[in-house]
Amino acid sequence: MKTPGKAGRSGGRLHAGQPTQRRVLSVLVAGQILGGIGMGATLSLGALLAAELSGSAAWSGMAATMSTLGAAAAAVPLARLAEASGRRVSLSTGALIASLGAATAVGSAVAGLFPLLLAGLVLLGSGSAVSLQARFAAADLAEPQTRGRDLSVVLWSTTIGAVLGPNLFGPGEAVGAALGLPPLTGAFVFSLTAQLAAAAVYLTGLRPDPLLAARRMQGSGNDGAAPLPRKSGLVILRTNPAARYAVAVIALSHAVMVALMSMTPVHLSSHGASISIVGFTISLHIAGMYALSPVFGWLSDRIGRKSVVLLGQGLLLAALIVAGLAAQSTLAVTVSLVLLGLGWSASVVSASALVSEAVAIPERPAIQGISDLGMNAAGALGGASAGLILAAVGYSGLGYSAVLLVAVVIAWTVLQGLRPTAKENTRV
Repeated sequence: MKTPGKAGRSGGRLHAGQPTQRRVLSVLVAGQILGGIGMGATLSLGALLAAELSGSAAWSGMAATMSTLGAAAAAVPLARLAEASGRRVSLSTGALIASLGAATAVGSAVAGLFPLLLAGLVLLGSGSAVSLQARFAAADLAEPQTRGRDLSVVLWSTTIGAVLGPNLFGPGEAVGAALGLPPLTGAFVFSLTAQLAAAAVYLTGLRPDPLLAARRMQGSGNDGAAPLPRKSGLVILRTNPAARYAVAVIALSHAVMVALMSMTPVHLSSHGASISIVGFTISLHIAGMYALSPVFGWLSDRIGRKSVVLLGQGLLLAALIVAGLAAQSTLAVTVSLVLLGLGWSASVVSASALVSEAVAIPERPAIQGISDLGMNAAGALGGASAGLILAAVGYSGLGYSAVLLVAVVIAWTVLQGLRPTAKENTRV
């Protein structure tokens, strides 16, 4: 029987006291807000700074590319650090690396060195990796019936930083000018400060460490059995069908989202839309990605993870069909981008919960790191291929082409069946 307020084990499930989990969620939300401000304040200006330092607008896209590559490169090392030392050390280290990236970006503008800027953007990508890992940290001590909700609340908090960050462009320039820094670097100073603050929040606030606490709880209910040997993320993917499915859902859903979203500003601009309209469309898309994530988390706890995956894929499919049928309408494209964000949110929230539930606690960091690596790699590939597809078959063709990825996920989900297995029902 579960003892209220104490760690215990009942029916194969571990339980943490609610005050402990609430504290963990509060710290993760605070860190996400700070990290989101740091990333939101710099990625857009990174493109402008890349164009200025390189002398060509053709290089402006390298800002997002290098940041994405940095997030992918940091995913597995940060997961291994979490496995060895816990979430507190891993998340704070990732935020410190991101702050170093912001400082490097400022230095690149002072020195006028474009390659140094690229290096700084790679390091800044660590901040995105931290943001992704934080959602998994929310699931470490969560009870199965609230895991989706807890995970989604941390994901939702990214909305605050994403909205506040771009609004710091003006104040950032004023701060930069006061410090005697070159134009376009003030926001990076804010990013540096925000990432340092996030590192401090993680380092001081995550006590007890959720991952280490979950391991201790598992050990206390292990009835003296020897701990199972830990597997690498790739081994888990090869041998665990549930993990393989969940990782694939996240990667394919992210590829679809990035492919269509990344080409929408180009498409709208080529059809005469103003910068304000383009910005408004992307803002609504970002709101769709994060604002309703707690709703999808709650639904995944109530009606099942795979049911919400199918809901998410249905929303993605609707977005692609609208984009294909009405690509010439700015209103229709905006509606498509909102649906795209909602579909991404439902799919990623529910599949992220499945990733955590597919393996035992000691194996979670390994598979979560591989999941984040796959997510970023799929996004980079989706964004890179989208430009080629847009040039070849247009925006409508891009939308129709991405339907294939959605079809793969839907078919895979239907073949798996919607009923959770006994293993999934009792997985810690």
